[in-house]
Amino acid sequence: MRSALIWLVRLCSLAAWVAAAVACMWLLGASAMARPWHEPFVWGAVAVGCAVVRVVALWVLRGEPKDDGFTDEFWVKLRTGALWAIVAFSSAVFAVAILTSSNAGEKLDALRDAGAEVSTATVVERQSTRQELSDGVVKGYASRLVVSVPGGAERLTVRGAYTKEKPGKGTEVDVLWARSDPGLGGYVNESKDLSTFAENRWRAFQDDELGMGSLIAFIVMAFIGAILTLVFTLVPDADDLQEVAWSAPFQTVRTALTVLVFWGWSPLMLGSQSSAPQIIVAVGSSCLVLLGYIGTSLRGFG
Repeated sequence: MRSALIWLVRLCSLAAWVAAAVACMWLLGASAMARPWHEPFVWGAVAVGCAVVRVVALWVLRGEPKDDGFTDEFWVKLRTGALWAIVAFSSAVFAVAILTSSNAGEKLDALRDAGAEVSTATVVERQSTRQELSDGVVKGYASRLVVSVPGGAERLTVRGAYTKEKPGKGTEVDVLWARSDPGLGGYVNESKDLSTFAENRWRAFQDDELGMGSLIAFIVMAFIGAILTLVFTLVPDADDLQEVAWSAPFQTVRTALTVLVFWGWSPLMLGSQSSAPQIIVAVGSSCLVLLGYIGTSLRGFG
């Protein structure tokens, strides 16, 4: 019975690691696709399920396994490094996903579901315009426009059109719209790669300003995670790492953190309305994961 529980813990750990890695990989580029994002949600649910089963087995087991070839320093350090690698990767992915989650808003989802395409349109009427400021400097303009698409809609309403220059009658803009349903209006944003949205294809870092920002955020968070991986893998003693890995209370905290993050991201993945607490969890998920694992890893320093 004890041997079966030990292997259940190990297999659940491996399955949760793989599922979390796949879920994060999908989430990294899912924002360019219409929701619901079934793939990261399903893989995330598998990771959470395995983590829960694992912690239940740990509570039943109540102790570390005896020496059996997987408890020496090499395997303990390797396992710890792999754990921190997925922690670092997921933290970086969450940072990117929260920056780009607005790309997959309800309007864009509706346009893509209706078969969106990108066309060059001409402004026939500017109904309103406001400046977009950053530190007192004008970065662009948000306007309510009516545009005409050659060979398509003669009057297509675009709300919140973002342009770098103030648009006027006769200005040409790229617009994302659905030929099958012009009533949905259009989407104009000169800081985004509209073709990626139209193709509804997975893409981690898009060819636009936000894509560069998300790439920088990914690199920064991954670098921080890499440093933490080295520190928490190489510095602690292997026996202390082993104790933390098989401690039911410590692993319960980590599992609760995993469930919390999945709960916070679920509405965003499924395209449903998020509650205020879920939004807070999703926005802070990168720091939440890092701080949570740092806090539960300090015991490894003895």
